[in-house]
Amino acid sequence: MNVISTSLEGVVILEPRVFEDARGYFFESFSQREFDEKVRPIRFVQDNESRSTRGVMRGLHYQRMPHTQSKLVRCTQGCVVDVAVDIRHGSPTFGQHVAVELSAENHRQLFIPRGFAHGFAVLSDIAVFEYKCDNFYAPESDAGISLLDERLDIDWRMPVADALLSEKDLHHPLFDEAPADFHIDDRLY
Repeated sequence: MNVISTSLEGVVILEPRVFEDARGYFFESFSQREFDEKVRPIRFVQDNESRSTRGVMRGLHYQRMPHTQSKLVRCTQGCVVDVAVDIRHGSPTFGQHVAVELSAENHRQLFIPRGFAHGFAVLSDIAVFEYKCDNFYAPESDAGISLLDERLDIDWRMPVADALLSEKDLHHPLFDEAPADFHIDDRLY
């Protein structure tokens, strides 16, 4: 597994070693030992999967303390642009984001640590999206930021006017209006 740093500390791209031949391909999608050594020690407790059509946008989601989550995400069918936004007040990268294309073809994964909001947009006809979480879903801690906020300047690589969003995602606050749920000095792990 190759680990690629991004402009946001702790947010990393994982590229597996893929073995291909005339029969198809094989790769190890997750190794606890290798993840702990190369990224950070972690214990994932919940796996989720979503299936979405072209133009669907989900996010920008996170969970508040004490149920905050890290996520390891990948696209197993189709293609998405996946985004992580630093929401830790006091961080030198507060309000900045990374956007990474994840697809069934490139096999890339993105690790989003606690203290970051997460979202994605579907660029293919269908996308199956999987994510591992290191904390269970807690509806009372569910929170989000508007993925349409122009202040974040996210290139979703699709016309956002035509995007399909849930009612919940349509009503997330703008970045500057969101509560200060995380600070750089918080002990998130």
